[in-house]
Amino acid sequence: MWIAGLAIAALATAARAEGDAAAGEKVFLKCRACHQVGESAKNVVGPKLNGLFGRKAGNVEGYSYSEANKNSGLTWDEATFKDYIKDPKAKIPGTKMVFAGLKTDKEIDDVVAYLKQFDADGKKK
Repeated sequence: MWIAGLAIAALATAARAEGDAAAGEKVFLKCRACHQVGESAKNVVGPKLNGLFGRKAGNVEGYSYSEANKNSGLTWDEATFKDYIKDPKAKIPGTKMVFAGLKTDKEIDDVVAYLKQFDADGKKK
């Protein structure tokens, strides 16, 4: 019986780790003052976030990044982004991103699920 309980707990954890894109769209409202996603996304205060995962940091054409971001050597994967979005200035000292960060794992997982939907052209996958 305890094995079944462990299996259920593991599945629940895996499901949570995947995030909920619909919930992530609501979390993204915290980001939207500076960032856009989607087919009509533009660079504003921050760069557009289409096709974020797999992209090198400081690499969106037409956006003026801080030297710290351009020279960070980071490539955005889920683990790197999750660490960054908790406390951007701790991950990239000198970044010009003025955001306190997302503090809960659920919000972070959800916003990751939301952002993963958008390819480099802003089309939903």
